[in-house]
Amino acid sequence: MPTALVTGITGQDGAYLAALLLDKGYRVVGLARRSASADMVSERLRWLGIRDRIEIVDGDLLDLASLIRIMKAVEPDEVYNLAAQSFVAASWQQPILTGQATGMGVAHMLEAVRIARPAARFYQASSSEMYGLIQEKVQSEKTPFYPRSPYAVAKLYGHWMTVNYRESFGLHASSGILFNHESPLRGIEFVTRKVTDGVARIKLGMTNTLSLGNLEATRDWGHARDYVKAMWLMLQQDTPDDYVVATGRTTSIRDLCRIAFSHAGLNYEDHVTTSAALIRPAEVEVLLGDPGKAKQKLGWQAETTLEQMIAEMVDADIVRHQARAGAPVAPIPAGVSGI
Repeated sequence: MPTALVTGITGQDGAYLAALLLDKGYRVVGLARRSASADMVSERLRWLGIRDRIEIVDGDLLDLASLIRIMKAVEPDEVYNLAAQSFVAASWQQPILTGQATGMGVAHMLEAVRIARPAARFYQASSSEMYGLIQEKVQSEKTPFYPRSPYAVAKLYGHWMTVNYRESFGLHASSGILFNHESPLRGIEFVTRKVTDGVARIKLGMTNTLSLGNLEATRDWGHARDYVKAMWLMLQQDTPDDYVVATGRTTSIRDLCRIAFSHAGLNYEDHVTTSAALIRPAEVEVLLGDPGKAKQKLGWQAETTLEQMIAEMVDADIVRHQARAGAPVAPIPAGVSGI
């Protein structure tokens, strides 16, 4: 039974990745910071029905000594580093924390692997935000980076440190440059979930408006359940490398709203307002990934359409709000649980 160590296991990607690894017969160990709200942060794992099948160990990306001890105790065959301060908007308010957790945290993980478990295969969660002010219309592994937020700058540091440890120390270290990926497990602060949660509340008569920022920004959105498969596939390759993981389709936030509201039988124009306070200080207007390398070398491609994903998220949010209100809950549509 192979062992996988997953940082950020209580997040969206960590939860879906853990479910995938369990299905493949792995022993899954999750690294999480000790927290007074630990019972709440495991909610995604419980939602997927896998919390009792995962071991959780206390650790912190900012504490190299704890990471080395964990590597020696767990003896992982594969290490997936998904933990980060991952909300772009918050990175302008907390640039130092973001740099430490999202940037230096990667260096700590790589160093712990190098010292205590050099034969382990390492995956780093890089981000399409690193492209920022795009230098090419479609972004590939060869497109120059131009980060436009403290989060993107920190991610770029972690990305290049992964390359450096691969080339300097011979680690089997790969980076997935993941474009936006969503699901019913997405945090409420992210625009896709903010939209689908807003649709659910409006549909149930809990509110009548949804305030958003730049409706014209476009993103390449896929389903997290699909994207974690690409993570696993990268660590099954004989040679480590970096891969863009994307759908190859870009959609505006305006069209995202149209799709989400339409699924609930609503017109987004009747409910969506814009607020200058929600505009980023430095906007990333367009992101569109070229997943050709991942398709050719990994045999991977996105399986879930944007429309299917948004419908799944809207349905899940309606069910959540019905449950909180104590109202009769309709059966969850097939696929909403993500299992």
